[in-house]
Amino acid sequence: MANKEALRELQTRLARRLQGAREQADTAASWLAVECAGQGFLLPLAQAGEIFPWAPVVPVPHSRNWFLGVANLRGRLHGVIDLAGFFGLRGADPVRDPVRMVAFNPALGINAALLVERLAGLRSSEQLKPHADNEPRPAFVGGRYADAQGRVWHELQLATLAEDEMFLRIAH
Repeated sequence: MANKEALRELQTRLARRLQGAREQADTAASWLAVECAGQGFLLPLAQAGEIFPWAPVVPVPHSRNWFLGVANLRGRLHGVIDLAGFFGLRGADPVRDPVRMVAFNPALGINAALLVERLAGLRSSEQLKPHADNEPRPAFVGGRYADAQGRVWHELQLATLAEDEMFLRIAH
């Protein structure tokens, strides 16, 4: 029981910090950092929505393996996408505990949530420096950044992802 209360308290604190970061007037970039299959991703705070614990997902027949199905999140149906599976980083079913679902901001007009393995907190442009490379990347993958420990983080533009043809094509 204490673990559930501690988890709720952590989620409440993180939600308050996310809201505070969204309300800041400065123009510095800020992201929600998440991890999937050992990779670090940065989700722009203005494009990310609510964070949910794992909820039951109803599978959708004849859909791609990375589209896990549909979940009822606070009374709204959301398509649930395994982020690691979408990027081809995982083939088997994901472990569902203690994963989280990060919804897209409702302003983006898509009822979808990304399954992530770990929340890694908030990041700002002051904490990260651009990481140069020549690797090709899809339009929805923005810059790459390195933190003070040298870990590389991939910025994921959710607004561009929400319009990507491959992302929207969930049927086989």
